[in-house]
Amino acid sequence: MSRKERRSAASATSPARNPGLDRPRRGALWLFGRATTALALVLGLIALGTAGFHVLEGWPWFRSAYATLMTVTTIGAEPENQLSYPGQVFNILMMVLGFGLVGFIMAMIAQGVIEFELGTFFGRRRMEKEIARITDHVIICGAGRVGRRLALEVDARNIPLVIIEQDGAKARWAQEHGLPVIIGDATNEAVLQQARIEHARGLASAVTSDAQNVYIVLTARGMAPRLPIVTRASEEHAESKMIKAGATSVISPYTYAGLRMARTLTRPNVQRFIDVAFSSLNDGDLDIQIEEVRIADRSKLAGSTLAESDLRHRLGVIILAIRSEAQGLDFNPKADRKIAPGDFLIAMGESQKLKSLESLAGV
Repeated sequence: MSRKERRSAASATSPARNPGLDRPRRGALWLFGRATTALALVLGLIALGTAGFHVLEGWPWFRSAYATLMTVTTIGAEPENQLSYPGQVFNILMMVLGFGLVGFIMAMIAQGVIEFELGTFFGRRRMEKEIARITDHVIICGAGRVGRRLALEVDARNIPLVIIEQDGAKARWAQEHGLPVIIGDATNEAVLQQARIEHARGLASAVTSDAQNVYIVLTARGMAPRLPIVTRASEEHAESKMIKAGATSVISPYTYAGLRMARTLTRPNVQRFIDVAFSSLNDGDLDIQIEEVRIADRSKLAGSTLAESDLRHRLGVIILAIRSEAQGLDFNPKADRKIAPGDFLIAMGESQKLKSLESLAGV
C-alpha cells in the first residue's frame, strides 16, 4: 500500500478534529436539506389540492391547480357559491394545511438558524479553549499559498500549530481543515499573545508583503528573544533587513523555486530523492523521511556509541549526522562517536522505523 493510500485510509477512519469549525460545508448542507424538505412539502400540498378539486368539483386540471394556489396563498379558491359543500370542506382543509405548512417551514428555518449559530459559537469557543492551552507549537502568520503548505507539513508531523490570518476568506481554509486559527494582525502584540508566543517552539512569517514580514519579525523578536523565527522574502534586498530585525533564517520562495527547477533539469534523481525524504505529503511509493531526533536524559541510547547502539541493523535507519552544542554538526559520524543526552540525531529511514528511534531516544 502506498503512502497516499495509507493516508486516505487513515483519514477515512479518523474523526474530524474540529467538526464545529467547518462552517461553509455545514451551512451548504443545512441550506440544501431545509430547501429540499420545504420544496417537497409545498409540491405535495399543491398536488393534493389539485387532485382534490379535480375530483370533488370536476374542474379541469389547470383550474384545480389555480384554485389550489389561491387557497394556499390565502386568497381563496373561487367565490363561495361556486363551490359545492364537499368542495367548501376541502377548501377549509387546504387553508388549514397551508397555514400549517407556512408555520412549519418558518419554524424549521428558525431551528436551523439557531442550531447553525449555536454550533458556530460553540465551535469557536472550543477553538479558543484549544489555543488557550496549546504549548510547544508553531505559529504560522499568513494562510496564503506558502502558509497553507507550511501548515499542512507541520500538521502532518503531528506538531501543534496556530495560524494567524487577517483575511476572513483565507482563515476559512484553516477552519475547513480543522486547524486553530486567529483572525487578526500578526504585527499586533495582543494577537501574538493570544497565540501564546511565549510557549511556542517557533514562528513562521509567510505573508506576501516583505514590509509586513519585517514588522512581524520585529514584534515577535521583542516578545520572545530566543524564539526561532523563519520568514519569507520576495525581494533579495529584504533578506538582510529581516535578519537585522531578528529572523533566525530567511527563505525566498523564488530562489528556492529556481534551485529546485535547476536540480530537476540537471540532477532529476537527486531532486526526486530530496522531495521524498523531506516531504511528509508526497505521494510516492517510497516511504523515506529524514528527521531529527533529540536524545533525552533517560534514553537508553545515552552514553553508548553508534557502534554499540547498532541502529542501522536494529532499526534499519541511517544516522547522517549528529548535532550537539559542544561539537556542532558532525556529518557522517564515525562508529566510535558517543551519543550524549541533548544530542540531535539526523536520521534517515522509513517513517515507522524513525518512530521506533524516537522511542529509544526517549521522545
